[in-house]
Formats: sequence, C-alpha cells, structure tokens
Amino acid sequence: MNKKRIFKKILYWISAPIRILWEFNEGFKLQYIRGLQWELEELENIFALLLLGSCIGIPNPPIDLSYRLLPHMIREIYVMQEKSLNPLTIKTGWLNV
Repeated sequence: MNKKRIFKKILYWISAPIRILWEFNEGFKLQYIRGLQWELEELENIFALLLLGSCIGIPNPPIDLSYRLLPHMIREIYVMQEKSLNPLTIKTGWLNV
C-alpha cells in the first residue's frame, strides 16, 4: 500500500511539466482561434463595406460585380437589419450602428 502511494506521488511529480506544457498549448490554441475569428469578422465587414458602401457615400464597385457577389451577403444583410432595428446599446454606442 505504501509503495503504491509513493509510486503515485513520483508519477504525479514527473508528469507535472507535461501537464503544464499541455495547459500552455491549450491557452495558445484558444488565443490563436480567437484571433482568427476576429480577423474573419473584420474581413466580412470590409467585404460588406465594399459592396454596400454606397449607403454611406463610398464609391461602389461596378454594378454587375456587386450583383454577382450579393448572394454571398445574405448573412451580412440580416445582421445589418437586426442592428438597425435594435435601440441604442453599449455595443452600438453613439454611432447607432
């Protein structure tokens, strides 16, 4: 019984650096995934701004190109409608976006 307990303690202390490195790896993965998600959202915002920029006065691309890309904007249009129907919140701020 005593040998089993000693063996478990030794195994616990030997595996400690591996567990620590595993946790660091998981944390880095999480931060990397969050960064990629943020970048994807920003690229989608830029895409929407390019196609629907005429709403705020930015010259838009040729009409035929906009019409071909418009089916890819369905989700962005839903998000834009949802934001425009909501009252002012902390997220929308003073811009009322």
